[in-house]
Amino acid sequence: MTDQIQPDGRTQQERMLAGDLYRADDAELERASRRAYRLMKEYEARYVVDRRAADDVLKELLGSVGAGVHIKPPLFVDFGTYISVGARTFANYGLVALDVARITIGEDVQIGPNVQLLTPTHPVEPELRRAKYEAAKPIVIGNNVWLGGGAIVLPGVTIGENSVIGAGSVVTKDIPANVVAVGNPARVVRKL
Repeated sequence: MTDQIQPDGRTQQERMLAGDLYRADDAELERASRRAYRLMKEYEARYVVDRRAADDVLKELLGSVGAGVHIKPPLFVDFGTYISVGARTFANYGLVALDVARITIGEDVQIGPNVQLLTPTHPVEPELRRAKYEAAKPIVIGNNVWLGGGAIVLPGVTIGENSVIGAGSVVTKDIPANVVAVGNPARVVRKL
């Protein structure tokens, strides 16, 4: 199976961002991941002492951060640079945002504790997994969305503006704007 992955001149990072299979154990990606880990720890340490200093670290860690964003540590990311967070967004403790594809979080979003935004996908074929291949699909969270505590958003999902995702829900497919969705898998239960 691994012979089906043909070299095409692109870096593993370029393959990753395109949503194609890439080697997760690539040295360049590992360096970027270690940078993110260092900045996550620095953000957490500064948050306790000086929120403004912590915000500067957050802006270095993430791809873009709007005005008035408040993310309570701990925050867990793969790289950080592929995450954009819109103005006035709040995330409670323990946000996991695995950004091996882009994660776009709109403005005025409310994120409960222990929410997971998971862009990675893994091959079903055991040989490809053993060879450390994976892929990813982007996640988009619209403006004024509320993600209840413990919600999990899976690869490739878009959640429309003003929607509410119930606590503990697992979002496996797109959710339209202006609805409440709950459950595993999350289903629309009412319109707003």
